[in-house]
Amino acid sequence: MKHPFSDVNAFRRDPLALFEERSSQGAASLVRLNLGPSPVFLVTDAAIAKSVLRADEASIDKGRLVHKLRTVIGSSSITLSGAEHQRRRAVIHLHLARGIMNDFVPRIAGLIRRQASLLTHERSFDAHQVTAPLALRMVVAVLFGHGALTAADESALMEAVHVAEEEMADSLFRVFPRMPWRSLSKRCELRRSRAIMGEVVDRVRNRAREGTLVQALQGLNLPPDDMRDEILLLLLAGHHTTGNAAAWLLYYLATEPGLAMRLADESHSITDESGEIDPLRLPKAEISLRVAREVLRLYPPFYWFSREVRTPQEIAGVQLKRGTSLIISPWQLQRDQRYWSDPASFRLDRAYNTPAFMPFGLGPRACVGIGLGLLELQLLALELSASCSLEVLSSVPAGKPTPQITLLPPRIELRLRPRGQVRHRYVA
Repeated sequence: MKHPFSDVNAFRRDPLALFEERSSQGAASLVRLNLGPSPVFLVTDAAIAKSVLRADEASIDKGRLVHKLRTVIGSSSITLSGAEHQRRRAVIHLHLARGIMNDFVPRIAGLIRRQASLLTHERSFDAHQVTAPLALRMVVAVLFGHGALTAADESALMEAVHVAEEEMADSLFRVFPRMPWRSLSKRCELRRSRAIMGEVVDRVRNRAREGTLVQALQGLNLPPDDMRDEILLLLLAGHHTTGNAAAWLLYYLATEPGLAMRLADESHSITDESGEIDPLRLPKAEISLRVAREVLRLYPPFYWFSREVRTPQEIAGVQLKRGTSLIISPWQLQRDQRYWSDPASFRLDRAYNTPAFMPFGLGPRACVGIGLGLLELQLLALELSASCSLEVLSSVPAGKPTPQITLLPPRIELRLRPRGQVRHRYVA
């Protein structure tokens, strides 16, 4: 009989491999993972995963694994449930929906073009080191308006986020506690990082323009600490959702033959007389939308979600007691041969109206920024392809991502040049 912690080392070493191995052909719909004294199950069936994510929160809700995030993002939408969660979510959803249809497109497109112009003067660059701060600038523009984040603030925020992420990733399923002095050092380090993030958020709030999301949030009359936590969550989640996926999007623009030219044609087809992409015609840009979805299928930024059983119940023939954790892995489901043909390949002929596609989650607690994330990836594909060519200088195929709280891309070295100045070259 396996001991209660027998899967912890495998999870900490390579959770992606653990999820894939436990969900191999013939696996049960719910597979027990030995990650501690409390029961934990990996949900390997897409239909059951969908029902879990859509379940009423009185039956299945966020649990202790999600609540560990409170050390960094406090009392924010991702850690809250019930009426308060819905109240905050409604305001954010309404503002994002209006912005996507109105003024987000020119704001985001302008940031992408500015970044592309700078990159054309570089000999090469690492994709994620560019897309992560670019994604942060995009979400800041949505939250506060253009120019609210200074270069110093951006640098401080990125460094603080990195420290916080490493600590959160390390704390999940830790078998043995740290030595007291090491624990104290880590707590102090995390406290400093959170303080830095809070100071940046406060400064940026003071620069917020009228009509931005932060102005809408202020209408909720949240306590100051809750307001800070909510903004911090939006910065972190928006930065990672797009930043990680965008690095892979650039990789496929550089390595998929003919893709960039198809996107360039699509970009020109929805551009107005002023040279700007028309937001009303963007939904018809099917190629760029499929590119965004396929990147998110292969490399979902959040590779697992956690839910906790609130009332004893039976799922897939398994009796689950209160406090049981259910892990759902988009990485596993979106690469499962039961749901996808040739799942490891990048293909644009797939159908995504399946419960096995859930890069942002599903149901009432899905990521509220789904539409914004897809918009940012679409615009990145269209704007870059319209005027530039990408050349990959690192190995093809690229290495595997590194699982932390999110999936961090490997080093992908690229070169960007104005169209017509690049000879395509792939380095094996």
